[in-house]
Amino acid sequence: MVELLRNSLAVIVTSSGFTCQYHSCRPSGGYRIHGGRFPRCLCYNLSAKTSKKHLKRDGPNMISLRENGRSQFEDLLFGSEGRDIPRIVSNLVACVQSGLVCEEDEENVLIQRRKKEFDPSYFEQKFPPVGSSEIHKKPDIGHVGAAEPLTISTGISSVLEDKVHFLEERDEQILSKRVLMLSRTNKVRSVLELYRSMEISGLRLSFHACNSLLACLLRNEMLDDALKLFESMKANESTTGHSYSLVLQAIGNIQGCDSALKMFSKLQVECKVKKDFDVIVYNTMISICGKENNWGQTEKIWRSMKEYGLVGTTITYCLLISIFVCCGQNELAIDAYSEMISNGLKPGEDAMQAIIGACTKEGKWNLALNVFQRMLNIGLKPNIVACNALINSLGKSGQVKLAFRVYDVMESLGCTPDAYTWNALLGALNRANQHADALHLFENIREQGSQVNLHLYNTALMSCQKLGLWDRSLQLLWQMEASGLSVSSASYNLVIGACEVARKPQIALQVYDHMVQQQCAPDTFTHLSLIRSCIWGSLWAEVEEILNRVETDVSLYNAAIHGMCLRGKIESAKKLYTRMRKSGLKPDGKTRALMLQNLPKDSIRQSYKWPRRY
Repeated sequence: MVELLRNSLAVIVTSSGFTCQYHSCRPSGGYRIHGGRFPRCLCYNLSAKTSKKHLKRDGPNMISLRENGRSQFEDLLFGSEGRDIPRIVSNLVACVQSGLVCEEDEENVLIQRRKKEFDPSYFEQKFPPVGSSEIHKKPDIGHVGAAEPLTISTGISSVLEDKVHFLEERDEQILSKRVLMLSRTNKVRSVLELYRSMEISGLRLSFHACNSLLACLLRNEMLDDALKLFESMKANESTTGHSYSLVLQAIGNIQGCDSALKMFSKLQVECKVKKDFDVIVYNTMISICGKENNWGQTEKIWRSMKEYGLVGTTITYCLLISIFVCCGQNELAIDAYSEMISNGLKPGEDAMQAIIGACTKEGKWNLALNVFQRMLNIGLKPNIVACNALINSLGKSGQVKLAFRVYDVMESLGCTPDAYTWNALLGALNRANQHADALHLFENIREQGSQVNLHLYNTALMSCQKLGLWDRSLQLLWQMEASGLSVSSASYNLVIGACEVARKPQIALQVYDHMVQQQCAPDTFTHLSLIRSCIWGSLWAEVEEILNRVETDVSLYNAAIHGMCLRGKIESAKKLYTRMRKSGLKPDGKTRALMLQNLPKDSIRQSYKWPRRY
């Protein structure tokens, strides 16, 4: 590092524990050696004038200062052993921070004077040859008015070159505060130099400062340096639970969940680490596993935490509930919620709504209703998703009154019912065989101006089918087509089913023809309902036509044979049964029983006659 000043020369030699500086800007010039570990301070005066010096370039960034085959540092600093001079350790580096070519005459006088005062043999025996010391040239340093001490390159950073400074301040608390300030402002180079200087000086950072420095390195994506610092903290027993959380979170974000789990398992084995493993560390690992929906490892970490006698926090159980619900592990989510309540913790709004959804999926409407009531008691407002899930669960369980009570509460909370709400209420009424009430509710929904979708129409058609309201079902079908909805085969099946219940086979056939014209493919349920309608209407030719039109289906043949036998068409049933067996179809048990009842006794005996033994 070389800087040229107009009237000043500063030479600094830095090694472990002391700094040697030369300032030509002083009236008399001179060298001053500061010993960080020694109480002495040696000064050497030097009068310098502009003269010829030999500057040797050893590399692109390194130069050496020599004269007559000897280093001037060796001549100036190591001239005699007559004085008690602190010893300089190996790897001594001389740094010129700013300089000016001295005059040759005055320099020679000074050199001769120093040679008389010091014997260089002492230093040549005790120390490595300083003549090979290199002077670092730093071209990017601007012109300054006074020389600033520079330091050698040592430290933990592989990206930034941290350096060692002599620390006049020895108070660890004050230095820790400085590290905190530098870390928070992301001054990475400065904070690393200060940390390394404290480490060499035998000073320790506070736990808070160590964690702040660790977080600073991780924020700046210096994972390797952060891991080196982390190992140093473990060796000095300066780690806390926050330290492990920071490192594990960084490993999980950069290298993935598997790497974080391996490191976590390795740290769990260490005895010294167990005392620092608090619940926050486990929360961190649960969060890492949750990001990848790894519910299996999440459960293991949860069980491991309990084995070590740690009690989870609210955050712990909220994470567990969220992860288990997202992964479809509703039983585990309910277990985590129950443990949370037993530990006296108060779940949050999101956790309680997630538990309502988990309980409804498992059919535990009692627990879901209890959580819903608990939310209302503590002033929380369940969202519409939780309300819809609870209404649907109550409707499936036949609790129609409770389902409408939840609906009333939802309206009082200001939630606007949507299609899922109406479908859940209509489904609850249909399951309770209150089909007329379901149709009445459907009409109210339409009058309120709510948007009616395909599911609501199908639910209303289901009520019409149960009641045999074929005309009402036809009206709903035309309304669906007029509104532009894509009518599915399920909708046509419900209308044909209503005609079947009402004994309207001709209307059912017309709906079937309209269905084909609309290019809606009939399925097995369509043909089954149509065959039953034709049988009850004694439309035997239409039954034969349907069986000939569609692909061979055993369920259709069974239904036709059952209907013919019940209607007394035994001969037609026998013919159809024979045709069925020739086609390779296997009749069901009811079909075989009906055929056995109507076959002649001789035929039955012949079919069950034992074969002769030869």
